[in-house]
Amino acid sequence: MLATGFFLPAFAQPDPVIVESISEISADSIESTVMKLVGFETRHNLSTRQDPNKGIGAACEWLYTKASSYIPDSEGRLTVKKVQYKAGGPGTRLEREVSLTNIMAVLRGTGSHEIVLLAHYDSRVNDNNDSTSFAPGANDNGSGIACLMESLRILSQEEPLPATVRFLFLSGEEHGLLGAAAMSGIAGSEGWNIRAVINYDMIGNTQASDTGQKDNTLTRVFSEDGPARHLARYIMETAAMYVDNLTVKMIFRNDRFGRGGDHTPFLKAGYPAVRISEYYENYDRTHQLVRNENGISYGDLPSGVDFEYVRKNTALNLAAVMNLAKAPQAPANVRLNTRELSNYTELTWDHSTDSASIAGYYVLLRQTDQPAWEKEIFVTENHTKIPYSKDNYFFGVCAVGPEGHRSLVCQ
Repeated sequence: MLATGFFLPAFAQPDPVIVESISEISADSIESTVMKLVGFETRHNLSTRQDPNKGIGAACEWLYTKASSYIPDSEGRLTVKKVQYKAGGPGTRLEREVSLTNIMAVLRGTGSHEIVLLAHYDSRVNDNNDSTSFAPGANDNGSGIACLMESLRILSQEEPLPATVRFLFLSGEEHGLLGAAAMSGIAGSEGWNIRAVINYDMIGNTQASDTGQKDNTLTRVFSEDGPARHLARYIMETAAMYVDNLTVKMIFRNDRFGRGGDHTPFLKAGYPAVRISEYYENYDRTHQLVRNENGISYGDLPSGVDFEYVRKNTALNLAAVMNLAKAPQAPANVRLNTRELSNYTELTWDHSTDSASIAGYYVLLRQTDQPAWEKEIFVTENHTKIPYSKDNYFFGVCAVGPEGHRSLVCQ
């Protein structure tokens, strides 16, 4: 049956478990992670692997140990492993071949689908092959690593989610998204049942170089069209419900001009993948040698990281992951009746595969010149006829669970 109007039913309220989890995020814990990573001096992909206190080898060992420390809290649900791969050599951005390591922490859920979270831990300065200069990488990408590590700490203590969450701490990003490419290949060969891939890269800076604009209430989600765009909208809408004083801006392109992120290999492999990144960038810091010139501080130092802002982006992550994990599978094959000329629109779709555990569906509408959904109609069947012209609106359908968690949208 068709509901009589646009409304949110009584159960469409913030999930108190998600709210409580967000309240446990610690800006001090995030700062501690960033400072530890900076202490390795450089995490360049060609830096030393023999020094226990310096270089990418030491950083890798620390990340493995830190992630593994949450295994007892998980009651056996968390496993942590090193994934090695070969990279570099003649004709590549790395002057010699090396063996690089990704850290994969898998927090098993009760269902079959998975959510994959990405952040890279390598760092560099402007010279592509300078593996010895101080490259603190506090924001790029200590901030993203801190987001994932803090999320892992909290989720390992929670009741099992219906979805498995994979935390991928990646090397090789600064020299061609190498670690992400290796993992997207493994995802395909092992048949990971991926519902979403979210990449956190540079989520700590709040002041722009050149213009001086400053704001710690805005963050960006980059997405291609199609399933990735639906994931971006989902993140934006979920953050609006759960994260105070943070507005997510959708950027309708895969990444910034002239650069790329670790979500891209997953996107190319056919997975819905997006990037979360700060709204303003400071080019005096990214990949710069640490120095002071003409009163300007250069280099990616902790002083350029707003840890409260990273906390809010971590809250965005927890909200999106937990809400999506608890949501039903999205419906499929939304069909629009275009044969009939009418100012009504008739829609049908295939039931969600776990339809026994859903409360119904939302039919979502937005005018064709609008980026976000504007209206919603709650229905309990897999078809509806509504008084809105198919020539003036885009339509989508999502499933909703008994506690109000919404699936991704099928359009």
